Amino acid sequence: MSDEIVRAHVWVQGLVQNVGFRSYAEYNARQLGVAGWVRNVGYDTVEAVAEGEREKVDRFVEAMKAGPRASRVNESKVEWENATGEFKEFGVKRSMWLFHF
Repeated sequence: MSDEIVRAHVWVQGLVQNVGFRSYAEYNARQLGVAGWVRNVGYDTVEAVAEGEREKVDRFVEAMKAGPRASRVNESKVEWENATGEFKEFGVKRSMWLFHF
């Protein structure tokens, strides 16, 4: 059924920092009516979680894979998880920086 509520956990990697990627993701999510969050992870990855109707979340995932004009997505990964209903809206979370030694 088309109004099934789903949850996608998405990672995109490439030229995704300093190109407005989080704002782009937030804008698309709000336009589509999906809830969740987006954040930077490390220097080349953006992570997002989106919940909503399957068609809307699918469209959000495709937008993440495309990225804003100034970005370049080299790799993407999507994990489908059980929706929790914990989000009321979509927002930008604090970045998580990973340091490699």
